[in-house]
Amino acid sequence: MNIYKAFEVREEPEKNFHGSIVDKSMPEPQEGSVIIDVHYSSVNYKDALSASGSKAVTREYPHVPGIDAAGKVLASTDSNFVVGEEVIVTGYDLGMNTAGGFGQQICVPASWVAKLPFGLSLRDSMVLGTAGLTAGLCVDKLLQNGVTPEAGKVLVTGATGGVGIVACALLAKLGFDVVASTGKLSEGERLKALGVCEVISREALSEENPRPLLKESYAAAVDVAGGATLVNVIKSLSYGGSVAACGLVDSPAINVTVLPFILRGVNLLGVDSVELPLSKKQEIWALFASEWSLTAIDSLAETIVLAELPAALAKVLAGGAVGRYLLDLKA
Repeated sequence: MNIYKAFEVREEPEKNFHGSIVDKSMPEPQEGSVIIDVHYSSVNYKDALSASGSKAVTREYPHVPGIDAAGKVLASTDSNFVVGEEVIVTGYDLGMNTAGGFGQQICVPASWVAKLPFGLSLRDSMVLGTAGLTAGLCVDKLLQNGVTPEAGKVLVTGATGGVGIVACALLAKLGFDVVASTGKLSEGERLKALGVCEVISREALSEENPRPLLKESYAAAVDVAGGATLVNVIKSLSYGGSVAACGLVDSPAINVTVLPFILRGVNLLGVDSVELPLSKKQEIWALFASEWSLTAIDSLAETIVLAELPAALAKVLAGGAVGRYLLDLKA
């Protein structure tokens, strides 16, 4: 029987949750499934929630979190995949109620598995992970809605988080003037090294403002915050501007009038990276492997091993992380 190591979270008395490295064995694959030897994963806020016992993310424990995984096919009952093929899995139910990428092996439906495109390494795919995929989807939505570098500045909120830092790097690569909003102004030089032209404080956008419209400051935006921040972003868009919304760090609720939409024609674009068709994920991965290839990708992530996961998860849960954590399962 094939034994592998995994970071497993167990529910203990009085609703305490504790994670530890354990040995596990993989059952025989079911029809239409793929077993993957996981080389890399990454650490996301949803993983931190699962590891801390959030029943909104994971219903039953013990459980192996990890909503991202990249590795090689060990076995497949689907003819679309062959042993040794390099693949990526992000989203769907991985790491939520299906054992995830914090284990050295996963067994998932073939319909969740994307083929690693030529030009993108397994490691770099997980430096990006769900956060990078989400950032790419946001940028794609803006481009599809006609946003160009000539239109003006593009704002990125939560710029030092996983989605934000990739969005900043990608937009800068594509020639946009990027304004980064962050609660960690001490990371301003790091953001500017990625090509950001201006760094502003999170508080500049997070306070509620009763005015229905604000000064037209941005041609477009990528927002991870929701709440009052998203409302102020919407009010600050130029005529015909767009904001790609993908998060709720501030709040899932927004209180905004229709005036920005009917007087300035702005667009609120929703972005999902979990349940969207695999073909769209494959398209974004292919872009990151080609014209969206990030030369500074190594600077976006800190590499950790299984034993270092608890500290990384705690930091992500507390909002103290900067950039990405890359989990090396082969180290």
